[in-house]
Order: sequence, then C-alpha cells, then structure tokens
Amino acid sequence: MSRPRTSATSASLSARQIWTRTRGALLVLALILIGGIVLATVQSSDHHGHLDPRSADPNGSRAIAEILKAQGVSIQVVTTLDEVTAATEADSTLLVTTPDLLTDHQQSVLRHTMTESQGRTVLVGAGHPSLGTLAPGVTVAPSTSVTTREPQCSLPAAVRAGSVDIGGERYTTGIDTADSCYLGDGMATLLRFPTSRGDTVLLGSADFLANERLDKQGNASLALQLLGSRSHLVWYLPSLSDTSAEDDPEGESPDSAADSFLSLIPSGWLWGTLQLAVAAALAAIWRARRLGPLVTERLPVAIRASEATEGRARLYRKGNARDRAAVLLRTATRARIAPLLGVATQDAHSPETLLPAISARLTETAADSRDLLFGPAPADDAALIRLADQLDALEREVRTS
Repeated sequence: MSRPRTSATSASLSARQIWTRTRGALLVLALILIGGIVLATVQSSDHHGHLDPRSADPNGSRAIAEILKAQGVSIQVVTTLDEVTAATEADSTLLVTTPDLLTDHQQSVLRHTMTESQGRTVLVGAGHPSLGTLAPGVTVAPSTSVTTREPQCSLPAAVRAGSVDIGGERYTTGIDTADSCYLGDGMATLLRFPTSRGDTVLLGSADFLANERLDKQGNASLALQLLGSRSHLVWYLPSLSDTSAEDDPEGESPDSAADSFLSLIPSGWLWGTLQLAVAAALAAIWRARRLGPLVTERLPVAIRASEATEGRARLYRKGNARDRAAVLLRTATRARIAPLLGVATQDAHSPETLLPAISARLTETAADSRDLLFGPAPADDAALIRLADQLDALEREVRTS
C-alpha cells in the first residue's frame, strides 16, 4: 500500500516552533522601541546639544549662560539668520557657534550684520569655508589638540584669565593691531582684531565654554570677559531648518548639505551606530561559524536507505542529470573493484593503472572496460539503465574471477 502524500515534510517547522525561536528577538526589539519612545517623550522638552546655553549636558553651555544672566547680561538664543539680524543691537555680543555650516549667502548676510553692529562678534571654530567672508585677512592652519595653554599675549581678558583649556583651529593674520593668544606651534587659537565699529574674536575651539570644563583653570573668567563685555548676548546656533539657506541663488551642493547634517549629529550617536554594526558583524560570524565537530542528531523519522536512494534517483531523473548519475555510478564501481584488483585507492580512477589490471584479471569480457568505466555520458534513460547493468556485471566478474 502506498503512503499518503503530505503537504509538508517532517522537517518543516510548526507555527509554535517558529514562535518559540523568534520570540526572544521580538521581545528585545519591542523593549528597544518602547524605551526609545519613553525617552523621547520624557526628554522632549529638554535641550541637548553642543554649546547650547539651554543644555545641562557635559558639552552644553547652560552653566556659563546662568552665570552671565546673574551678571546682568541678557541672552537671546536664535537659530535662524533672520532672528540674528533682528536681535543684534548696535552694541551687543554675537556668538556664532558653527559658522562653517552657513552657506555663502548666509555668510554674506551675517557679514553685513557684523559690520553694521558696534559690538563684538565671536566665531567658534571658523575654518576655510567661512573665514574668507567673515574674517578676511585671516588664514587658518590644521587644528591642534585641546589642552591647557598660557595667554602669551597682552589681551587684558586673556591676561586676567590666565591658563585655559583651548585648542582646535589655529589662526594667523597680518593685522598689526590683532591680539594672538594661546599659541599652538606659534599660531593663535584665540585671535582678536578690531573692525570698523567693534571687534571680532576667533576661537579655535570652545571647550572652555562647556559645562564640564567651566570650573577648571581660568575658563570661566575668559568666557565671562569675552561674552559678557556687553549687556546683550545673541547666541546663534545655526540649523538646517533655516529658510534663509534656500534663498542662496547658487544653492548649496548636496555634499556640503550632507556634511552639515552629519556634523549636527552628536558624536555619541555616531559611535553608538559603529558599535552596533561591529556587534552585528560579530554576531553573524558567531552564528555562521561552527565552533566544534558536527554532533549527531536524532532524526524526527527513520528513512530507509532504499527510500533515500530512490528519492535521489528521482531528483536526477527530474533534472535530466544522466551525466551526473553516470559519473557517480562509474566512480563508485571503480572504487569498489580497485582493491579487488590490487590497485591502490588513489589510482582507482586512473585509466592507465586500472584498465591493465582488469585486462590481466579478466582475459575474456563481453564489454569494453574503457568505454564502460571511463566512457561518455549516456544519451538517454535506456542507455543509463544499460550502463548500470553492465557495471554490475563487470563488478560480479571481478569478484568471482
């Protein structure tokens, strides 16, 4: 009686088994999503960002902002160029945290605002993209590490502050009245020079403004003197949402926009993404590599050798793989008869060694041994069956001779 045909093999996974194997990963994913939503909800009203005067993070600047307010300095945080133009008074301090993010059009507008003001402009980390417009006559050199440096200049604010934690971009200028302070390899990391109505201060880095460094060295003193010299401080945090960037007639290239976006991402997120990628790669290697010898496993059902042979034969027949089937039959026959003929196993598939041994053992045989053991592939299924019968007959002759 033939067995009923089932719709799935015995090795197929049931829904319960699939759920058992995947529920752990799904649970972890759900916890991550829930945690992210909760953190986003709880912290939605907080400010987190580099040099943000509203941020209490280590790299924020809320501490210096509170001290300035206590000294009677009003602080206005702006994120667009239009707000900068409206907020900058005749005698105020303008702090630009990342001038290199501004487009050429925005830099031109900001330059006009700086020249119209009689106050002070502080540019943080200005490099090649912005110096040509915002500080003509100043050149920049590769940045240096942030470390404790001495003033080495006559600028009163630097002399009173003493040593501070500064580094970053380094500047040189041909302006005779400029003050070059906190030198790194002979170049200033703090450069102050007068303008037509006020003055401009270039800071190679603003680490001394961060919450975590404000209480060290003379950082607080220098910050208060640079930012608190006027009664009003405009704290400009450039953002990609500023519509004034769209007014640029030449536009901003896609590469510069991508660089601006990446620069706004906190470094912790970038390092976290890299760590997750490394962890995923290690997990893939761990799951793909066998860490020891194969372990025998009890099969869910017992399969007779004859059934496996018939199933494999049906697969060969379905794929018309007569050549592959013939190769397997001939290889197996040569491997079995070689020891009977006194031929080494490694020479069993060499016609120059095996055929003379057969001729010496079987002086009379009906079939051509060369064509039988090393011949071409059968042309059809009938020829394949004849080949199998002839190979069986040859093997019986060798065993009985």
